[in-house]
Amino acid sequence: MSFEQFKQKALKDPEVRQEYDALEEEFSLIDQLISMRTKAGLTQEDVAKKLGTNKSNISRLERGRSNPSWGTLSKYAAACGFRVKLEAVEDDRALA
Repeated sequence: MSFEQFKQKALKDPEVRQEYDALEEEFSLIDQLISMRTKAGLTQEDVAKKLGTNKSNISRLERGRSNPSWGTLSKYAAACGFRVKLEAVEDDRALA
């Protein structure tokens, strides 16, 4: 069984699907962080130097192993030539 087949089978379980969906926004943030950095042509080491921190902290941030503050996210984005914007959207899941 391939991973994709396993994933599809697992997602048929409502509890697994709920947990998977709950992580969607976290994974999206991680993807955005990495996209900003790569679009800027920077390595984790480059971003770390710009922020005055260690590469391991950037790695942890990009793996979702930290709970960054708004300031940290803003500084990371600025180091990559971006800015952070918060957008509130209605949660359709709460209405279901």
